[in-house]
Amino acid sequence: LTGLGRRAVRLSTFRGAIVAPPTRCCHHMSSSTLAVASGATVCRGLSWRRRLESGSRIPRRADRRVAARALAGQRLEIKAVIPSLQGDASTQSPPDLPSYIFKERIVYLGMTLVPSVTELILAELLYLQYEDNLKPIYLYINSTGTSKEGQKYGYDTEAFAIYDTMKYVNPPVHTVAVGTAWGEAAMLLASGEKGHRAALPSASIMIKQPINAFRGQASELEIQRKEIRNTKRQTMDILAKGIGKPIEEIEKDINRPKYFNPWEAVEYGLIDQVLDGGMKNM
Repeated sequence: LTGLGRRAVRLSTFRGAIVAPPTRCCHHMSSSTLAVASGATVCRGLSWRRRLESGSRIPRRADRRVAARALAGQRLEIKAVIPSLQGDASTQSPPDLPSYIFKERIVYLGMTLVPSVTELILAELLYLQYEDNLKPIYLYINSTGTSKEGQKYGYDTEAFAIYDTMKYVNPPVHTVAVGTAWGEAAMLLASGEKGHRAALPSASIMIKQPINAFRGQASELEIQRKEIRNTKRQTMDILAKGIGKPIEEIEKDINRPKYFNPWEAVEYGLIDQVLDGGMKNM
Protein backbone atom coordinates (compact mmCIF):
# COMPACT_ATOMS: atom_id res chain seq x y z
CA LEU A 1 0.00 0.00 0.00
CA THR A 2 1.10 3.58 -0.57
CA GLY A 3 1.51 5.96 2.35
CA LEU A 4 -1.94 7.39 1.79
CA GLY A 5 -3.46 3.90 1.60
CA ARG A 6 -1.77 2.79 4.87
CA ARG A 7 -3.03 5.88 6.66
CA ALA A 8 -6.54 5.24 5.33
CA VAL A 9 -6.47 1.64 6.62
CA ARG A 10 -5.23 2.74 10.07
CA LEU A 11 -7.85 5.47 10.32
CA SER A 12 -10.66 3.26 9.08
CA THR A 13 -10.29 0.55 11.73
CA PHE A 14 -13.50 0.64 13.72
CA ARG A 15 -15.03 -1.86 16.20
CA GLY A 16 -12.56 -4.57 15.34
CA ALA A 17 -13.18 -4.41 11.57
CA ILE A 18 -11.32 -2.73 8.76
CA VAL A 19 -13.74 -0.62 6.81
CA ALA A 20 -12.72 0.76 3.44
CA PRO A 21 -13.26 4.47 2.89
CA PRO A 22 -16.48 5.27 1.13
CA THR A 23 -16.29 5.03 -2.62
CA ARG A 24 -17.51 7.71 -4.98
CA CYS A 25 -20.91 6.04 -5.43
CA CYS A 26 -21.51 6.34 -1.70
CA HIS A 27 -21.07 10.11 -1.84
CA HIS A 28 -23.66 10.32 -4.61
CA MET A 29 -26.25 8.62 -2.40
CA SER A 30 -27.91 10.72 0.27
CA SER A 31 -27.18 10.00 3.93
CA SER A 32 -30.87 9.56 4.67
CA THR A 33 -31.17 6.88 1.96
CA LEU A 34 -28.22 4.93 3.37
CA ALA A 35 -29.53 5.23 6.88
CA VAL A 36 -33.01 3.97 5.97
CA ALA A 37 -31.70 1.11 3.83
CA SER A 38 -29.05 -0.16 6.26
CA GLY A 39 -30.56 0.78 9.62
CA ALA A 40 -27.39 2.68 10.50
CA THR A 41 -27.03 6.12 12.01
CA VAL A 42 -25.11 8.31 9.59
CA CYS A 43 -23.98 11.84 10.35
CA ARG A 44 -25.11 14.14 7.59
CA GLY A 45 -22.48 16.35 5.93
CA LEU A 46 -19.36 14.71 7.52
CA SER A 47 -16.44 13.13 5.72
CA TRP A 48 -15.73 9.47 6.41
CA ARG A 49 -12.71 10.31 8.61
CA ARG A 50 -14.74 12.63 10.82
CA ARG A 51 -17.48 10.02 11.02
CA LEU A 52 -14.91 7.62 12.44
CA GLU A 53 -13.76 10.16 14.99
CA SER A 54 -17.37 10.94 16.01
CA GLY A 55 -18.25 7.26 16.42
CA SER A 56 -20.69 7.12 13.52
CA ARG A 57 -20.85 4.05 11.39
CA ILE A 58 -19.57 4.21 7.81
CA PRO A 59 -21.87 2.37 5.38
CA ARG A 60 -20.24 -0.80 4.15
CA ARG A 61 -20.45 -2.36 0.68
CA ALA A 62 -23.34 -4.60 1.70
CA ASP A 63 -25.18 -1.58 3.11
CA ARG A 64 -24.73 0.27 -0.16
CA ARG A 65 -26.15 -2.71 -2.09
CA VAL A 66 -29.22 -2.68 0.16
CA ALA A 67 -29.61 1.06 -0.37
CA ALA A 68 -29.34 0.65 -4.15
CA ARG A 69 -32.06 -2.01 -4.09
CA ALA A 70 -34.25 0.30 -2.02
CA LEU A 71 -33.79 3.08 -4.57
CA ALA A 72 -34.56 0.72 -7.46
CA GLY A 73 -37.83 -0.30 -5.85
CA GLN A 74 -39.09 3.25 -5.52
CA ARG A 75 -41.73 4.38 -8.06
CA LEU A 76 -40.96 7.51 -10.02
CA GLU A 77 -43.96 9.81 -9.90
CA ILE A 78 -44.33 12.54 -12.53
CA LYS A 79 -46.38 15.37 -11.12
CA ALA A 80 -46.84 17.37 -14.35
CA VAL A 81 -45.83 16.72 -17.93
CA ILE A 82 -46.18 20.38 -18.98
CA PRO A 83 -44.86 22.76 -16.32
CA SER A 84 -47.00 25.66 -15.23
CA LEU A 85 -46.10 28.95 -16.86
CA GLN A 86 -45.43 31.91 -14.58
CA GLY A 87 -44.33 35.42 -15.35
CA ASP A 88 -44.09 37.04 -18.77
CA ALA A 89 -42.84 35.45 -21.99
CA SER A 90 -39.27 36.74 -21.55
CA THR A 91 -38.79 34.66 -18.36
CA GLN A 92 -40.42 31.43 -19.55
CA SER A 93 -38.99 28.49 -21.43
CA PRO A 94 -40.47 28.00 -24.92
CA PRO A 95 -43.69 25.93 -24.85
CA ASP A 96 -44.11 22.72 -26.84
CA LEU A 97 -45.99 24.41 -29.68
CA PRO A 98 -46.31 21.31 -31.96
CA SER A 99 -48.09 19.49 -29.13
CA TYR A 100 -50.41 22.44 -28.50
CA ILE A 101 -51.53 22.73 -32.13
CA PHE A 102 -51.78 18.94 -32.44
CA LYS A 103 -54.16 18.99 -29.47
CA GLU A 104 -56.42 21.24 -31.57
CA ARG A 105 -56.33 18.63 -34.38
CA ILE A 106 -53.97 20.68 -36.56
CA VAL A 107 -51.41 18.81 -38.67
CA TYR A 108 -48.66 21.04 -40.08
CA LEU A 109 -46.76 20.13 -43.25
CA GLY A 110 -43.93 22.67 -43.29
CA MET A 111 -41.08 20.88 -45.06
CA THR A 112 -40.15 19.13 -48.27
CA LEU A 113 -41.81 15.71 -48.55
CA VAL A 114 -39.10 13.30 -47.43
CA PRO A 115 -39.70 9.92 -45.72
CA SER A 116 -39.30 11.24 -42.15
CA VAL A 117 -41.86 14.01 -42.76
CA THR A 118 -44.30 11.61 -44.39
CA GLU A 119 -43.98 9.19 -41.48
CA LEU A 120 -44.93 11.92 -39.00
CA ILE A 121 -47.89 13.17 -41.07
CA LEU A 122 -49.29 9.64 -41.45
CA ALA A 123 -48.92 8.91 -37.74
CA GLU A 124 -50.71 12.14 -36.79
CA LEU A 125 -53.60 11.52 -39.20
CA LEU A 126 -54.10 7.98 -37.92
CA TYR A 127 -53.87 9.01 -34.28
CA LEU A 128 -56.42 11.82 -34.69
CA GLN A 129 -58.81 9.40 -36.37
CA TYR A 130 -58.76 7.01 -33.41
CA GLU A 131 -58.97 9.88 -30.93
CA ASP A 132 -62.18 11.17 -32.54
CA ASN A 133 -63.38 9.83 -35.90
CA LEU A 134 -65.91 12.63 -36.45
CA LYS A 135 -64.14 15.93 -35.75
CA PRO A 136 -62.36 17.49 -38.75
CA ILE A 137 -58.59 17.42 -39.10
CA TYR A 138 -56.92 20.64 -40.28
CA LEU A 139 -53.92 20.12 -42.58
CA TYR A 140 -51.85 23.30 -42.94
CA ILE A 141 -49.50 23.17 -45.93
CA ASN A 142 -46.31 25.18 -46.46
CA SER A 143 -44.22 22.92 -48.67
CA THR A 144 -42.54 22.77 -52.06
CA GLY A 145 -43.52 19.12 -52.52
CA THR A 146 -40.81 16.52 -53.15
CA SER A 147 -38.39 18.99 -54.78
CA LYS A 148 -36.88 22.37 -54.05
CA GLU A 149 -35.16 24.72 -56.51
CA GLY A 150 -35.25 22.01 -59.16
CA GLN A 151 -33.52 19.46 -56.93
CA LYS A 152 -35.36 16.23 -56.12
CA TYR A 153 -35.35 15.41 -52.39
CA GLY A 154 -38.15 12.89 -51.92
CA TYR A 155 -40.16 10.25 -53.77
CA ASP A 156 -43.52 10.93 -55.39
CA THR A 157 -44.90 8.02 -53.38
CA GLU A 158 -44.51 10.18 -50.25
CA ALA A 159 -47.32 12.44 -51.51
CA PHE A 160 -49.39 9.45 -52.65
CA ALA A 161 -49.08 7.90 -49.18
CA ILE A 162 -50.41 11.07 -47.52
CA TYR A 163 -53.21 11.35 -50.10
CA ASP A 164 -54.29 7.74 -49.55
CA THR A 165 -54.28 8.23 -45.77
CA MET A 166 -56.34 11.42 -46.09
CA LYS A 167 -58.96 9.40 -47.96
CA TYR A 168 -58.64 6.41 -45.63
CA VAL A 169 -59.30 8.17 -42.32
CA ASN A 170 -62.92 8.81 -41.41
CA PRO A 171 -62.69 12.46 -40.23
CA PRO A 172 -62.86 15.06 -43.02
CA VAL A 173 -59.49 16.68 -43.74
CA HIS A 174 -59.69 20.45 -44.23
CA THR A 175 -56.66 21.83 -46.08
CA VAL A 176 -55.17 25.32 -45.78
CA ALA A 177 -52.27 26.71 -47.84
CA VAL A 178 -49.99 29.02 -45.88
CA GLY A 179 -46.95 30.33 -47.72
CA THR A 180 -46.18 27.79 -50.44
CA ALA A 181 -48.07 24.84 -51.91
CA TRP A 182 -46.15 23.67 -54.97
CA GLY A 183 -46.17 20.45 -56.92
CA GLU A 184 -47.25 17.49 -54.81
CA ALA A 185 -48.17 19.87 -51.96
CA ALA A 186 -50.71 21.56 -54.29
CA MET A 187 -52.09 18.12 -55.11
CA LEU A 188 -52.67 17.47 -51.39
CA LEU A 189 -54.22 20.91 -51.01
CA ALA A 190 -56.75 20.18 -53.77
CA SER A 191 -57.49 16.76 -52.25
CA GLY A 192 -59.00 18.13 -49.05
CA GLU A 193 -62.67 18.00 -48.16
CA LYS A 194 -64.71 19.80 -50.83
CA GLY A 195 -65.93 23.14 -49.55
CA HIS A 196 -63.16 23.25 -46.93
CA ARG A 197 -60.04 23.85 -49.04
CA ALA A 198 -58.59 27.29 -48.44
CA ALA A 199 -55.51 29.49 -48.69
CA LEU A 200 -54.30 32.60 -46.94
CA PRO A 201 -54.15 35.76 -49.08
CA SER A 202 -50.38 35.70 -49.67
CA ALA A 203 -50.09 31.98 -50.42
CA SER A 204 -48.47 30.76 -53.65
CA ILE A 205 -49.87 27.67 -55.38
CA MET A 206 -48.28 25.85 -58.30
CA ILE A 207 -48.97 22.60 -60.19
CA LYS A 208 -46.39 20.87 -62.37
CA GLN A 209 -45.27 17.55 -63.77
CA PRO A 210 -43.31 15.10 -61.59
CA ILE A 211 -39.53 15.48 -61.81
CA ASN A 212 -37.50 12.55 -63.10
CA ALA A 213 -34.54 11.95 -60.81
CA PHE A 214 -33.61 8.44 -62.01
CA ARG A 215 -30.03 7.54 -62.89
CA GLY A 216 -28.48 4.33 -64.04
CA GLN A 217 -27.45 2.27 -67.01
CA ALA A 218 -28.90 2.80 -70.48
CA SER A 219 -30.73 -0.54 -70.30
CA GLU A 220 -32.66 0.73 -67.25
CA LEU A 221 -33.80 4.03 -68.72
CA GLU A 222 -36.87 2.57 -70.43
CA ILE A 223 -38.03 1.04 -67.14
CA GLN A 224 -37.53 4.38 -65.44
CA ARG A 225 -39.38 6.28 -68.18
CA LYS A 226 -42.30 3.89 -67.79
CA GLU A 227 -42.36 4.51 -64.06
CA ILE A 228 -42.34 8.30 -64.42
CA ARG A 229 -45.21 8.06 -66.94
CA ASN A 230 -47.23 6.05 -64.43
CA THR A 231 -46.45 8.61 -61.74
CA LYS A 232 -47.55 11.47 -64.00
CA ARG A 233 -50.80 9.70 -64.86
CA GLN A 234 -51.55 9.03 -61.20
CA THR A 235 -50.84 12.67 -60.33
CA MET A 236 -53.21 13.90 -63.04
CA ASP A 237 -55.93 11.50 -61.89
CA ILE A 238 -55.75 12.89 -58.35
CA LEU A 239 -55.72 16.50 -59.59
CA ALA A 240 -58.70 15.81 -61.87
CA LYS A 241 -60.70 14.45 -58.93
CA GLY A 242 -59.89 17.44 -56.75
CA ILE A 243 -60.18 20.18 -59.37
CA GLY A 244 -63.07 18.75 -61.38
CA LYS A 245 -61.49 19.25 -64.81
CA PRO A 246 -60.75 16.72 -67.59
CA ILE A 247 -57.37 14.99 -67.46
CA GLU A 248 -56.52 16.27 -70.95
CA GLU A 249 -56.92 19.89 -69.84
CA ILE A 250 -54.81 19.35 -66.73
CA GLU A 251 -52.12 17.57 -68.73
CA LYS A 252 -51.90 20.55 -71.07
CA ASP A 253 -51.74 23.01 -68.16
CA ILE A 254 -48.90 21.23 -66.37
CA ASN A 255 -46.60 20.94 -69.38
CA ARG A 256 -44.90 23.91 -67.73
CA PRO A 257 -45.19 24.92 -64.07
CA LYS A 258 -48.43 26.83 -63.60
CA TYR A 259 -48.65 29.34 -60.73
CA PHE A 260 -51.78 30.68 -59.05
CA ASN A 261 -52.52 33.31 -56.48
CA PRO A 262 -55.30 32.29 -54.05
CA TRP A 263 -58.10 33.94 -56.05
CA GLU A 264 -56.91 32.34 -59.30
CA ALA A 265 -56.74 29.01 -57.48
CA VAL A 266 -60.40 29.42 -56.49
CA GLU A 267 -61.37 30.01 -60.12
CA TYR A 268 -59.32 27.03 -61.28
CA GLY A 269 -60.87 24.72 -58.66
CA LEU A 270 -57.80 24.00 -56.55
CA ILE A 271 -59.36 25.59 -53.44
CA ASP A 272 -62.78 26.82 -52.38
CA GLN A 273 -62.08 30.04 -50.52
CA VAL A 274 -59.50 32.59 -49.45
CA LEU A 275 -59.21 33.08 -45.70
CA ASP A 276 -58.74 36.68 -44.65
CA GLY A 277 -60.59 36.77 -41.33
CA GLY A 278 -59.94 33.59 -39.34
CA MET A 279 -61.31 30.08 -39.60
CA LYS A 280 -65.02 30.89 -39.31
CA ASN A 281 -65.90 29.12 -42.52
CA MET A 282 -63.46 26.22 -42.17
